[in-house]
Amino acid sequence: MTAKTKAAPAAKRELVLTRLIDAPRDKVFRCWTEPELLKQWFAPRPYTTPHAELDPRTGGANFIVMKSPEGEEMPMHGVYLEVVKNEKIVFTDAFTRPWEPSDKPFFTGILTFEDEDGKTRYTARARHWTDEDCAAHEKMGFHEGWGQCADQLEALAKTL
Repeated sequence: MTAKTKAAPAAKRELVLTRLIDAPRDKVFRCWTEPELLKQWFAPRPYTTPHAELDPRTGGANFIVMKSPEGEEMPMHGVYLEVVKNEKIVFTDAFTRPWEPSDKPFFTGILTFEDEDGKTRYTARARHWTDEDCAAHEKMGFHEGWGQCADQLEALAKTL
């Protein structure tokens, strides 16, 4: 069972999710950085992730497509701002490719992976550009959706 705890936002316009995942952090990190693994857990079911291109290095780009049960595709482009193996990933949709601005930036994600008694303290922070974007993300179900994805991430990481 996943240990669930509350984490306070560290910044204005920030949503936070933290979990104690029953898997070592190198495996949790792999699930975020290897396309074939990411596709297995990234979207809250019954949504799927049929496509993932990842270049998980500082300055590298990503392109991920989520798909609804009705077949609607939701493409997401972004850039990695910081990647520290097994410790941290910072990404943003403010750029669609390295240093090519997006039409409408929404948020920057900060993921941390910390050792905790043989498990991983996984923290996901979503920092938004505007109060409206933060409120919209929360209303879209940030905590429920990212929470379900964290459970799916844990289930996969435990099998690696």
